[in-house]
Amino acid sequence: MNNQHVSLVQSSFAQIVPVGDQLADLFYGRIFALHPEFRPLFPEDMALQKVKLITMLAFIVESLMTLDALIPALQQLGERHKGYGVRAEYYQPLGAALIWSLEQTLGDQFTPEMRRAWNGVYTIMANTMLTAAGED
Repeated sequence: MNNQHVSLVQSSFAQIVPVGDQLADLFYGRIFALHPEFRPLFPEDMALQKVKLITMLAFIVESLMTLDALIPALQQLGERHKGYGVRAEYYQPLGAALIWSLEQTLGDQFTPEMRRAWNGVYTIMANTMLTAAGED
């Protein structure tokens, strides 16, 4: 991930912070609409889960230039998610829902280059989590 991509991700996330609830609603709404089988993995009351999503995204975005802090946190997250029942094949639809949610939230500002940058972030995140969980 190059500095330009990091900058794009960080600047776009700064725009998302004020509407983080909207992003979380879009993300989970999309996931549950396309993959209702994922719903049992989440609590009935999603309020805290939505806060956790935005908080983790904020940490990831802030840590993109300090991978030595980011990687161990993602490894722990991957291990926890395995314990929740998240399987390797879930990561692709979750990533697609995240990218879709970002696009819906940012509208025309979500450029093709920004999409590539966010895809890069999700790839780092997913690969690190999957490796830590012992998944391919």
